[in-house]
Amino acid sequence: MTFHDPMALAQEKMTKVCHFLELHQLPPTPLNYQVTYTYISRSNTELAERLDRDLRNGVTIDNVYIEQLYFEFVYAEHQAELAVLKEVDNVIDELTVSTARSQQSITQFRRHIQNCSHALSNQDPAKNKQLLAEFALHTERLLEQQQKFKAGLLKAKKTQIEQHKALSNIRKQRLIDPHTGLYKRHYLSQRADMWLDQNKMLCAISIQVDNLEEFTAKYGDVIGEAVLQRIAQKIRKYVVESGVPGRTGKQEFTILLADIEPETAQIIAAKIRQGIRKLKFISNRGNIQFPELQLAVGIAKRQTESDFNELASKAAFAAQKAQALGRDCYISGANL
Repeated sequence: MTFHDPMALAQEKMTKVCHFLELHQLPPTPLNYQVTYTYISRSNTELAERLDRDLRNGVTIDNVYIEQLYFEFVYAEHQAELAVLKEVDNVIDELTVSTARSQQSITQFRRHIQNCSHALSNQDPAKNKQLLAEFALHTERLLEQQQKFKAGLLKAKKTQIEQHKALSNIRKQRLIDPHTGLYKRHYLSQRADMWLDQNKMLCAISIQVDNLEEFTAKYGDVIGEAVLQRIAQKIRKYVVESGVPGRTGKQEFTILLADIEPETAQIIAAKIRQGIRKLKFISNRGNIQFPELQLAVGIAKRQTESDFNELASKAAFAAQKAQALGRDCYISGANL
């Protein structure tokens, strides 16, 4: 989205943007700045309403959340580019079929001319022969042009395949968190919307690493990222086909499940917790063994929640409840 604010208004908005980023401890990255500026400008009604609602509900505003807003509301403006690429694909496919049919017709025409050469009048054989030779020459030239056209189409098709690969990589970058390899928050939101449209029952598991800040503060960001990656590997191992695992916060993972009761979700959560507890983090320098991971796990079943954010917030609250009660897991609405 392009803004054309007067300098005075732009400076006023920049001040508000900086205050917002500082308030929520967000780094001034281009993406964070663009989403916040769009919100401050109130130029995207849906984005503003979503952020206003989540602020009222106490949703954590971090990099992952802002990225979700970007892909859900801001990036959507560029979907026309994908539509153009799709149209180009269709045109190339149609031209390929058309070329094959055209070449077949010309080949048949050439064969027809050759057959007719035997049926021409013998009154002036020399002249007839000359005409047929000219026809044959024009046909050969036309076939050569068709061959060149076909070669050009093959080249275009190769380019199309390369563009598809590049587009797939872009899509992967848009959907996958580069630090953990799990899905980003906005993809879980899309899957939830799809399953809700299909009237599927949904559950969400929130897994929060309570002492991640301790790892980061004592041993550095690199160790903190390594811890997240190992946890993500365990989550992915135990959620292969049963659900969609994603990173939904700086130290939070959420697993979206369809057509699964909370009791089954609890079994999955227990396996994940057990697998994570087995992880041992030992420093290569000084043989230092890091403290055990402290996890809070919450499970929520969709009842009146209208989207993923509401369900994820419910699961996150259940995880906080589990921590407060000293439990391994808390199922919202079941353990009251």
